[in-house]
Amino acid sequence: MFDPREKIALFIDGANLYATSRSLGFDIDYRKLLSSFQQKAYLLRAYYYTALVEDQEYSSIRPLIDWLDYNGYKVVTKPAKEFTDSTGRRKIKGNMDIELAIDALELCDVVDHYVLFSGDGDFRTLVEALQRKGRKVSIVSTIKSQPPMISDELRRQADNYIDLASLQAEIGRDPAERPLRRPEADDYENNDIE
Repeated sequence: MFDPREKIALFIDGANLYATSRSLGFDIDYRKLLSSFQQKAYLLRAYYYTALVEDQEYSSIRPLIDWLDYNGYKVVTKPAKEFTDSTGRRKIKGNMDIELAIDALELCDVVDHYVLFSGDGDFRTLVEALQRKGRKVSIVSTIKSQPPMISDELRRQADNYIDLASLQAEIGRDPAERPLRRPEADDYENNDIE
């Protein structure tokens, strides 16, 4: 699947990967993730995309973002938009699809193989565009959860599909290493991220 001579780039849809790993019952160890792909090929870049709620006193994702930024990841963020839906529920909208797609296309001249950590069917068109430019695209998500976290169209378009469940031993965090969380604010648990 990976040729050690290839230049690869990781594109991580943060909210999607979080939801996928959570549906499988494990946390990602981002140090192990980076190391794992550095061993497979020449890792040129690792991008992590997420929207942040700016006005929160404490955001549970902020320590992760800071750690990633200092440890080999290019973190791309933007402010999330907060609104109240028709039923009165507070919702947060923070879609990073456009930022991810533009970054991927801009690297087309230097990346041989893209690894996209997302199951979002909106990325099918991006995958198709990269393939037209002669690039390989692997998708990492899961069909082992109920419902599956990957769209069928995206999975069919990809050159390779890697089920996140198969990577658990390689990139999963030992539950004993899990830090204690502050219970009052978890961006991804208490809010609908779109």
